[in-house]
Amino acid sequence: MVVTTNLRKPLISNMKNGKTYIGIDIGGTNTVIGLVDSKGKCLKQKTFLTHSKEPVASFMMNLEKEITRMFNQNGNYPSGIGVGVPGANSITGFVEAPGNFNWGRINLAQMFMEKYDLPVKIMNDAAVAALGEIYFGAAQDLKNFIYITLGTGVGSSTIVNGKIVTGHYGMAGELGHTKIYPSNRMCSCGKRGCLETYVSANGICRTVFELLSTEKTESPLNNYSFNNLSPKIVTDFAHKGDAIAIEAYKYAGKILGEKLADAVGLLNPEAIVISGGLTAAGRFLFESMKISIEENLLQMHKNTVEIRLSDPDINYAVLGAASLLMKSVY
Repeated sequence: MVVTTNLRKPLISNMKNGKTYIGIDIGGTNTVIGLVDSKGKCLKQKTFLTHSKEPVASFMMNLEKEITRMFNQNGNYPSGIGVGVPGANSITGFVEAPGNFNWGRINLAQMFMEKYDLPVKIMNDAAVAALGEIYFGAAQDLKNFIYITLGTGVGSSTIVNGKIVTGHYGMAGELGHTKIYPSNRMCSCGKRGCLETYVSANGICRTVFELLSTEKTESPLNNYSFNNLSPKIVTDFAHKGDAIAIEAYKYAGKILGEKLADAVGLLNPEAIVISGGLTAAGRFLFESMKISIEENLLQMHKNTVEIRLSDPDINYAVLGAASLLMKSVY
């Protein structure tokens, strides 16, 4: 069951009642707030930096300012708030110390309860993004699929017979923290060798610097420090033909394909839907990923899984978070 709380304090007292919803996508780098109508149209959207290494109280203060500003401009009192956030437990309402955040274990539902007089539903960020794809995006015709988002970390969700798999304690779906090389790269979760350390914003940059240290190929990426490098920069150089940038994405694709082949063997999905900033790498990531998936599948599963990409111009996590108030997701 998704946690629902009736919040006590009014958001903005002069708003009129209306069938609009707040959808919030809290990411490790950015947070996106959307005002969504009952048909899944995002009427207004605002993005701001999460500052996930700062205390959660600072984040909530910034979030409240942005929500207040949005609804003062709109003048339409929302019918509820849906939140997608890494590490969210949809049963308890707690956020369970997500690796890319410095928040610890917090009752995010309670924090909203102390501010707003609205129903609130909270779910893992990858799960709400998958819901957005089910209701409004690339998965509208799918019943059994794996959803992957490649951003600051690796988010994932499994959909079986049209329903999100939450597991016994509400925390199913952490493909990003399954092992690739157990004794290798340190992960933000505190363990080593997780998929996320290779196929994520930080993972791509780490691979670039490993390649620069071992390859003799000249690359303009040598002009960047680690703190100044970003996946967008790597992607731009890949599209310009830089060998190091291309190899970094090919390597990430190979590793992602290996892990997705494992998931296909376990779940037998009809498709894998992929979203997130790293998808901008296009063929440099996905050609090697598709080859790797097929190479690592059992014969019975070969050529049975469709790969679909999310529309990068639409934030389906915001739509999915809002849909928690509109739809019955279990």
